Amino acid sequence: MAEAVSKPDRVVLSRNLSEFLVELSIALHKHAMYPAGHPALGPAATRLTERVERLLEDRPTIAFGVARYQLIIEGVATDPKQPVLRRLAEELHRHHLGAISILPGIDADEFSKELHALAEERDPESGPLGLTPLGQLPDWPHLRLHPLTFDRLQLISDDPSSGGDGGKAAARGADLWIGLASAAMASDAAQQVEVADAEPAVVAKAIDNHLGTAAYDQVIVGYLLQIADELKSTSGGDVGALRRRTARLIAALQPETLQRLVTMGGNVAQRRAFVLGATSGMAVESVVKILKAAADASGKVISNGLVRMLSKLATHAEFGEERIRPLADGALREQVDRLLSGWQLEDPNPDAYGKVLQHLAAATPLDMDSREGGRPDSEDDPLRIVQMSLEVGGSGPLVERAIDRAITADIRSVRRLLSSVPTECGEAADTVRSKLRDPRTIAALVAHEPLDTESLDDMLPFMSIEGYAVLLDSLAASGNRTTRRKLLDRIAQTELDVAPLIAARLDDERWYVQRNMLLLLERLRRVPPGFSATPWTQHPDDRVRYQGILLQLTIPDERDAALAAALEDHDGRITRVGLLALQEAFPYSLATRVAHIATNPRVIEELRVHAVWALAKSRESVALDTLLQLVDGGRSVLGKPKLAPRTPIVLAALRALANGWSSSPRARDALTLALGSSDPDVRQAARADRA
Repeated sequence: MAEAVSKPDRVVLSRNLSEFLVELSIALHKHAMYPAGHPALGPAATRLTERVERLLEDRPTIAFGVARYQLIIEGVATDPKQPVLRRLAEELHRHHLGAISILPGIDADEFSKELHALAEERDPESGPLGLTPLGQLPDWPHLRLHPLTFDRLQLISDDPSSGGDGGKAAARGADLWIGLASAAMASDAAQQVEVADAEPAVVAKAIDNHLGTAAYDQVIVGYLLQIADELKSTSGGDVGALRRRTARLIAALQPETLQRLVTMGGNVAQRRAFVLGATSGMAVESVVKILKAAADASGKVISNGLVRMLSKLATHAEFGEERIRPLADGALREQVDRLLSGWQLEDPNPDAYGKVLQHLAAATPLDMDSREGGRPDSEDDPLRIVQMSLEVGGSGPLVERAIDRAITADIRSVRRLLSSVPTECGEAADTVRSKLRDPRTIAALVAHEPLDTESLDDMLPFMSIEGYAVLLDSLAASGNRTTRRKLLDRIAQTELDVAPLIAARLDDERWYVQRNMLLLLERLRRVPPGFSATPWTQHPDDRVRYQGILLQLTIPDERDAALAAALEDHDGRITRVGLLALQEAFPYSLATRVAHIATNPRVIEELRVHAVWALAKSRESVALDTLLQLVDGGRSVLGKPKLAPRTPIVLAALRALANGWSSSPRARDALTLALGSSDPDVRQAARADRA
């Protein structure tokens, strides 16, 4: 078992699946950027469809689960630090989607409709896509969206409309069990056909043997929560089979596996929901086992006497006399609920909070402050004062001083104390939050190296404009590239209007400060009113100009100016950016300049090829003339026209003619000549888009 736990770090997603997810993320991003009918959307959906078709050649379907920051596909979770895939996971999770299934036969039009649905901004009344009322969720023939709540996830084709309410309940129970078994055994293709009849012990073994990625655990727990909800809301024999199977599954799970599930990467809120859900719906022996696992995961201690009492209640609830069973069942669930309610402060930091409590319990009068010259113990241990104020809901000057000192000494411990405070602490919690949001606190946090990203991430949702001003100052001042990169990633995610703060820092003389501020504006896709990126597209430093061009391309009124500047720039990277952007939308005024790049032998071959592809998007006659010039090889000794010798540029020009100019008689002559060539690459180029 120890060996299995050590393996997840070595598991990586296969290249073809990773490229598919990246392609999906890019396509979704483009559908969010551009309106319906934009010329960039069709090719994006087409490329995604072609990649899916290749994947479906050796698998019956493509299905992947969605976690908050990562995706899980074929039993492997993506890296939550990979920005493209993390952005995709966050976007899908925002829609409350738990999984997506893609079936053979999907086409670009169907993909485009799905991408538009996912990219569309939902109004507050309709809410996330996954919370759409039953029967109104978009349904495509070859693509299925499965809500995160799993309450509409159906993996079999039973007709729940028959058999009355009892039949519907039984069908729902069967759906949930099949979904759980399928998710648990997702990595074992040989068992997939048998999931409907899978024995609980077999499903438990699959969960025990799994490597324990966060997305896999969340999917499994999601099903268990849904099963608990179904058992709670439906009574009678209709769900008896589901209750028995679930009880046998949990009984068969190894203790460390169950603890892994209730821990779920330290998600305290979801762990509590899991235990409360199990308490109200599952079999009583399952409740006791889950409770013990939750106590272990939370750092709580349940005495042996209490465990024996709960176990006896569970035995009476299952096997006692008829009049005793409901009483024992109710007493057990009440005791568990009261026990959970007593865990007011989950123990996210046993090294701090646990030691404080141990000190309070073990201290003697001599330890306290009876020694000469000793300071009050509250002054020596500000964290304890903060803890006590949260528990009693009190505040005042002494508490505020203690908060200041505790934040200075150990901001992470203060933040973790606040993450699970009792609901009645009110004013004390507000005081701590106010102190944590104070710009001076944020400045002290980001001043330390290495940057405490965990604490910073927890504070970001509550941060004010003034707090972001501190982060921008730190970004400009930090000499550590890693710190600057982490700050860039986090500032770019804000929904606050920080564009004026960023633009104000563009006057800094340091090139990298200007580059970073331009990068932030590009990622935010927001600039202050009246802002122009032109001064930075003419900057003497190539790196600043490069970022200035990228930003200017996102400003609709300045896009043509950005393209013109990119094509005139002496830096090849910048010119490449302009040529790639031209392949999405080609202003007629730039055709001559692009034609010059395509035919200039002093320009590197890669840029000439990009220029040729850009000309394929132009409808100007100069574009056709240039493409024909590139493929023209003169005439043979017999006076017949011939093609130019094969080069990457000639092949690209033939593909451009086939894609964009096949209806032109002049182009057809060149393409006919190419189709008769003895060179297979030349013939293939003349049949572009059919490969």
